[in-house]
Amino acid sequence: MASKPPKSDPVQDAPQVAGPKHAAAGLPAIGHTLRIAQQQMGVRRTALTLLRVNQKDGFDCPGCAWPEPEHRHAAEFCENGAKAVAEEATLRRVTPDFFAAHPVSDLAGRSGYWLGQQGRLTHPMYLAEGADHYEPIAWERAFDIVAEELAALGSPDEALFYTSGRTSNEAAFLYQLFARELGTNNLPDCSNMCHESSGSALNETIGIGKGSVLLDDLYRADLIIVAGQNPGTNHPRMLSALEKAKANGAKIITVNPLPEAGMERFKNPQTPQGMLKGAALTDLFLQIRLGGDQALFRLLNKLILDTEGALDDTFIAEHTHGFEDFAQAARAADWEQTLTATGLTRDSIDEALKMVLASRRTIVCWAMGLTQHKHSVPTIREVVNFLLLRGNIGRPGAGVCPVRGHSNVQGDRTMGIFERPAPAFLDALEKEFGFKPPRGHGYDVVRAIRALRDGDAKVFFAMGGNFVAASPDTDVTEAAMRRARLTVHVSTKLNRSHAVTGARALILPTLGRTERDLQGSGEQFVTVEDSMGMVHASRGRLEPASPHLLSEPAIVARLARRVLGEASATPWEEFEKDYATIRDRVARVIPGFQDFNARVADPAGFALPHAPRDERRFPTATGKANFTAAPVEHPELPEGRLLLQTLRSHDQYNTTIYGLDDRYRGIKNGRRVVLVNPDDARELKIADGSYVDLVGEWKDGVERRAPGFRVVHYPTARGCAAAYYPETNVLVPLDSTADTSNTPASKSVVVRLEQSTAD
Repeated sequence: MASKPPKSDPVQDAPQVAGPKHAAAGLPAIGHTLRIAQQQMGVRRTALTLLRVNQKDGFDCPGCAWPEPEHRHAAEFCENGAKAVAEEATLRRVTPDFFAAHPVSDLAGRSGYWLGQQGRLTHPMYLAEGADHYEPIAWERAFDIVAEELAALGSPDEALFYTSGRTSNEAAFLYQLFARELGTNNLPDCSNMCHESSGSALNETIGIGKGSVLLDDLYRADLIIVAGQNPGTNHPRMLSALEKAKANGAKIITVNPLPEAGMERFKNPQTPQGMLKGAALTDLFLQIRLGGDQALFRLLNKLILDTEGALDDTFIAEHTHGFEDFAQAARAADWEQTLTATGLTRDSIDEALKMVLASRRTIVCWAMGLTQHKHSVPTIREVVNFLLLRGNIGRPGAGVCPVRGHSNVQGDRTMGIFERPAPAFLDALEKEFGFKPPRGHGYDVVRAIRALRDGDAKVFFAMGGNFVAASPDTDVTEAAMRRARLTVHVSTKLNRSHAVTGARALILPTLGRTERDLQGSGEQFVTVEDSMGMVHASRGRLEPASPHLLSEPAIVARLARRVLGEASATPWEEFEKDYATIRDRVARVIPGFQDFNARVADPAGFALPHAPRDERRFPTATGKANFTAAPVEHPELPEGRLLLQTLRSHDQYNTTIYGLDDRYRGIKNGRRVVLVNPDDARELKIADGSYVDLVGEWKDGVERRAPGFRVVHYPTARGCAAAYYPETNVLVPLDSTADTSNTPASKSVVVRLEQSTAD
């Protein structure tokens, strides 16, 4: 039987700390999964629901974007995926009575964990100007309010349309179409805060902003480098792929400031041997300082250049541009500067080089540890340089593998959720729908917050997500949101963003991935694109949490009809009734989706074309893969300061907090902890178990403070510290972003530690 949600916020002022674990998954993961699922769904619903996750006739996990193998287990999900499903399929409900009992001022004082534990939203809710309670509202009146506020704008560019990565392809396509018919490209999305740096670097260097490998390539690789990523928590099913690669003979280098249990040993719960012993994954651990990755890859590139016979000269001559300028810059790489930037030893880099030279097929995987620094884009370009030198793009078992976070974040971008759309995409929209899309660039996340802050944007509409908690510079972001005339959130569950509102606010409850979607033409399915460019269907089977929910495509279609009226020739009503008609239009607008409906009928889905991978063709400005030669950068750390990275706990997915433990790092019953190297702590005279305030330092001179963090002596890289977000987002300056991509630099925050009054 499912349990009731907590009535009060749990006390987190005394976290329990033990040593970090050295293996991931196994029996503890199974036990934790079943316990959480039973608490949210009950026993019978747990069995019915989890056995449909990631199955060919089931629904796509609303968690991460890791692809599914061709041959799937009956339990094709991980611990954190099961938590995501349990929280969506929960039997707990947030009804109008809940909002009557809890004013917004009360909700604003609650933790994200408590808010999320309350359950599924059941009714559209409205917060009137000056009111402190949300009240139920009819759907049509809700759409009227949005239409009124949009009509009152001086320009469509005063509206912002944000997208979370959970949004389906069909909903995303309609959403961007609506925004552009309205007249704006203000389509910020969660990619702006995570893999925008990857897209920026890859588009310039190989001509497409996506990874170049499929799952089978991992199984065929000789060497896999996992850099700035923690698969054991953020993409646990990736561990199964790495285990298979190891069994096939691959070597693995892990490059990360923290040792992570999942990359040490994986206890695969699908096999008896995995449960008992597990598989060691990492062959070489390079414990790099935060932001030192560009320097590492630059030096490796110098060493490859200096090794006779190491280059793929034919590939370089036929398929690349800019080699000579790059080679000149790489040969100037300095050992001492690299050791300072990385914190590594010469012997460890020499060992990495031996593994690189022994590999004919190399893949580099990465995530936020590479993408959220000021110099993230040149860092990823240097990774591409590294792969190009030995012809490791466009052949089996080799390539770039940026591992996306949310389950359809890549698909949303493919569908046109982008503030800087390509002219060819806009031309195709114009031809298909008969209107002139706006051509000027819109706002990304950071620029959207500035626009709200400065009064240049007045309506904020979010298709999913938890914008306030996900964004940097929390105090600035919340103040900016409160300046809006109207904030609207399409959501399944309660979160912090519902308590930080504009003058008026709407919560529009929507169907989840797990739920049956019945429309005018019958039962519908949606589609998603995984991290490797595979597109497949997702079909919910559960009855909706409430009869008052609408699907995301239905919400967009009804809103568009109300706002655009007869001025729009787009068949919005037809799109709502039958999602196949949406896919027909996608097929005519977006390359690679021809015969969309027929191809997605294949239970395994289909792969989108990828010119570098499929034919070694690089659609860049030069027509070739581009070597680049940016100056090497790394964060400078003043004396007595630490470089902080924000990260997730194991009981967390993005901003959703499932629990208060971080099992693999030995943290229990609390999230306000800061992980500090013991040698650094001794130099700073900070005892293990003491409490400190984290105080950010940046060039604007503004004091940003996160108070009351318990110090945990932990084997981080020297000079580096780590703490969980969203609690530490307050320390990330809005204007501290990656060059080119404008992604918040959340992995390189200079902080000082001050004794806390909580000590």
